[in-house]
Amino acid sequence: MAFIQETQPKEPGSPRSLQRRLGPLAALVSLTIGCSLPPEVRSTPTAKSYVGDPKTLVVATEPSFPPFVYLTSDDQLAGFDVDLIHEIARRLGLKVYFAHIPFDGLFATLEAETADAAVDAITINAKRDESIDFSRPYFKSGLAIAVRADETEINSLQDLAGKKIAVKLGTTGAELAAQVPNTRLVTFDSAEKALIDLDKGNVDAVIKDEPTTLGMIDRVGLQNIRLIPELLTEEYYGIGLPPGSPNRPLINAALEAMIADGTYERIYRRWFRRSPSPLPEIAPEPKIRVPVGVARPPSP
Repeated sequence: MAFIQETQPKEPGSPRSLQRRLGPLAALVSLTIGCSLPPEVRSTPTAKSYVGDPKTLVVATEPSFPPFVYLTSDDQLAGFDVDLIHEIARRLGLKVYFAHIPFDGLFATLEAETADAAVDAITINAKRDESIDFSRPYFKSGLAIAVRADETEINSLQDLAGKKIAVKLGTTGAELAAQVPNTRLVTFDSAEKALIDLDKGNVDAVIKDEPTTLGMIDRVGLQNIRLIPELLTEEYYGIGLPPGSPNRPLINAALEAMIADGTYERIYRRWFRRSPSPLPEIAPEPKIRVPVGVARPPSP
């Protein structure tokens, strides 16, 4: 596990001196979040860091999901998820270490409690909820089909039957593509590589989250790719947490305060140039808008 960036909250005063004066982290959180904290959070004595430092939040991520998490040309971590977790950590009086982990390894990392959290545009669903915990939803999204601009035969999920579909390992897009009859799935360790392969004509389509796909098309300059207008699903992203994490109520309280005071909307507008969709407190199971064929295992 490689640590790729360290950040510390930037606010007047020293968090360490505050912590010495106030004692438990919960007292510090009460000051930075205020009355938005529910009673059960105000009484929490500590926000344990599983890696041993109670003043550090270790966050696992794969920085290949623009505009959520990615590396800039000078190798700086950037994106909506990055700004969001920075602000949460600032409100909790913590510094942040980002650990570079492949997407399909994020869940095992959390199960093993070798990171305190994971951000990577992670969809909340019942299957993942069996092995890890999630924060409250922080983003509404949906899966989209990307095709070449001159493609005329593919206009819906059903049109992908018999086609070659590129997907990223471990994603909900890969799970949905596996249900389309008579297709050949081509798996990539990076959604960007899948889109480049689509641009070259090596695959017929890519299934991936709409905002991530649009961000990659813009960042890489893939002008020969378009998205099918109708989204395939309605789903929500959450911050992944180890099972039973004591940080969950603290992170949720910080998110709720950010939504209430307008900070969340300011971060959202910076990256997406529009107002955010309303968010539920609990994520419903992702809805598949278009029925697909009989489920089958992915092709080799």
